[in-house]
Amino acid sequence: NAMLMALTVGLAVAIRMTGNWYRIEAEKQQIEKERTQAELKNLKSQLNPHFLFNMLNNANILVKEDPDEASRLLTKLDDMLRYQLNDSARQEVFLSADIHFLTGFLELEKIRRDHFQFTMEQEGDIDSIWIQPLLFIPFVENAVKHSFDSEHPSYVHVSFKVDNDRLEFRCENSTPEVAVSKGKVGGIGLVNIQRRLGLLYPGRYELKQIENENKYTVILSITL
Repeated sequence: NAMLMALTVGLAVAIRMTGNWYRIEAEKQQIEKERTQAELKNLKSQLNPHFLFNMLNNANILVKEDPDEASRLLTKLDDMLRYQLNDSARQEVFLSADIHFLTGFLELEKIRRDHFQFTMEQEGDIDSIWIQPLLFIPFVENAVKHSFDSEHPSYVHVSFKVDNDRLEFRCENSTPEVAVSKGKVGGIGLVNIQRRLGLLYPGRYELKQIENENKYTVILSITL
């Protein structure tokens, strides 16, 4: 009887300890999930104020120089702001929605700048892909910034390719001759972006930067 009682007590203690362990692990996972979501939200929010400041400044310049173009810009900006305030608050959006947002951004830049051209290419089943919103705008904004050339033609070429469970994003921009001559091609700061990618796609992404004469390219490959 004593042995039976000892086994019963021991089994009860083991069950309780196991239950406590699972509860503690579940709490740890929940805390980690909440921490990750908070960090992602913080990383994403760092993009918005800078982007909005640039666009509002562009609109202010055009209001003085060309009211008709300013009206077009503000209409596009309204559409983009709706995306930022509404759709970008979601955890995931269709890739096609983010591409539409990027296209609007480049169209705004084309209105603002002379001798600026851009292309937006898509290949594969783009419409079926879900991604985190505003994932690619840092690359495109950087390309626009470092392609600026007041005296010569400049460009930004963006492409998206979906192949099975693989998404490849490529962003290429021209670099001004004066920047190349000074050894300043204009690579993008990667700390924020790599941290966000690491949280979203741990071990499932590859990011490359290629700096050539008069051209800078970023290639991001993600296993979905």
